[in-house]
Amino acid sequence: MSSLPTWGVVATIKAPARDILNFAAHHLDLGAHRVHVYLDAPAPEAEAALRAHPRCRVILCDAGYWARRRRGRPEAHQPRQSLNATHCLRHRPQVDWLAHIDVDEFLWPETPLPEQLAALPEDTLSARVRPIEALAPDPDDPPPEGVQWFKSCARLTGRRREETAAIYPAHGAHLNGGFLSHVAGKVLVRTGLPGISLRIHNALRDNAPDPCPPELGGTRLCHLHARDWQDWRARLRYRHAAGAYRPDIRPAGAGALSIHALLARIEAESGEAGLRAFFREVCTATPALRARLAAHGHLHAVALDLEAKRARHFPAAERSAH
Repeated sequence: MSSLPTWGVVATIKAPARDILNFAAHHLDLGAHRVHVYLDAPAPEAEAALRAHPRCRVILCDAGYWARRRRGRPEAHQPRQSLNATHCLRHRPQVDWLAHIDVDEFLWPETPLPEQLAALPEDTLSARVRPIEALAPDPDDPPPEGVQWFKSCARLTGRRREETAAIYPAHGAHLNGGFLSHVAGKVLVRTGLPGISLRIHNALRDNAPDPCPPELGGTRLCHLHARDWQDWRARLRYRHAAGAYRPDIRPAGAGALSIHALLARIEAESGEAGLRAFFREVCTATPALRARLAAHGHLHAVALDLEAKRARHFPAAERSAH
């Protein structure tokens, strides 16, 4: 009987050490054979902790690293992510399957991930994992201790639009599934094949996207896109200019505003109060929103337990932080 496949993750990261180690620890705890981190900015504490762990690999993407790349360092972070993920894929990833995800994304399999991967047809190039997006806790009605609420959306476009309009009555017409970030999810790609490259949401073979990757239905991608109002507000300017809400993000459908245009209009018409109201309707786990999500099967309670995982896998870093 053949052994089960190994898997790992690759991410290009610019974040505090705590977030970097949370990301690594969570996936190590799930059984990742390798965690590949490309540091987009120096993070000495996290780099030292990762280098000391036998299942982690870390590359500091400094001037010397980019000088060795044929096209140099791209200005935007999205192509840097794709180039680094492809670099990992082509330079001894040391796993059978590699997931290209971000530091605020956490794989959440219902059954062991190697078993899910082993069940895929042998000619599968990549498999898609669909996201669930974090809801900020309602200060007046917090979740049970250790639990975070997440939301999902319907897979089929027509049903998704109908449900989104019902769940988010004020802004749902302009939101793809009620999400502020992607609904496409991310992919795990089979390694060791020629001519393969990675993008943010897809694997490519000879520069053509994998046309129909199967869904890895037993795994969710927990996306901590907005932890709370303060976190979301602090990131809004950058995301609006160059990130998840940048101008080239397409509208959710005919007649809808893009997320870039929607947020610009809310701020222009209603200022800070309007942005707060938007965040409360769309991103805050109020009892009313939870009830509407639950009625459509889109409410999820997840206990990531990141603090304990970080302490378990990086105890030396934990001690030095105190």
